[in-house]
Amino acid sequence: MSPDNLTTEQRSLTMSRIRRRDTKPELALRRALRSRGLVGYRIDRKTLPGRPDVSFGAAKVAVFVDGSFWHGHPSAYAPGKSGAYWDEKIAGNIARDRAADDALRQMGWAVLRFWDFEIKRELDRCADDVEAAIHTAL
Repeated sequence: MSPDNLTTEQRSLTMSRIRRRDTKPELALRRALRSRGLVGYRIDRKTLPGRPDVSFGAAKVAVFVDGSFWHGHPSAYAPGKSGAYWDEKIAGNIARDRAADDALRQMGWAVLRFWDFEIKRELDRCADDVEAAIHTAL
C-alpha cells in the first residue's frame, strides 16, 4: 500500500519545502518577546533535546511552537483519516515531543509548548506565559 497519493519523489520534494524553523508563528512570538525586552535567547539550539524553537539559557526555559497537524492536535489531525503512513509519522512526532519534554525537565528546564494557532490567536497570552516562566526561573 502506498503511504499517500504522491510518489516517493513527489513526497520528498513536498516535505523538503516545509520549514523547520522561522515559521510565521515562530517569528511572531520572537517579535513579541523582543518587544518586551526578552532578548538573549537562542533559536533551534541543537544541543538541547527536541531543539527548542526558542531557549533562554540563563533561565532554563525552552519554548516550542508546534504545528497543529504535524504534532497531532485533534482539530487538525485525526488518526485513521490520512492513512497508516501519516498515523505512524504523527504518532512518532508526538512520542518524540514527550521524550524531549521529559529530558529537558530532567535537566532542570521549564518547557512551554504552544500550538501554531495559539500564537496566531493569543500572541500576548503566549508571550505573557514565556515572560512569567523566565521571571519565575530567575
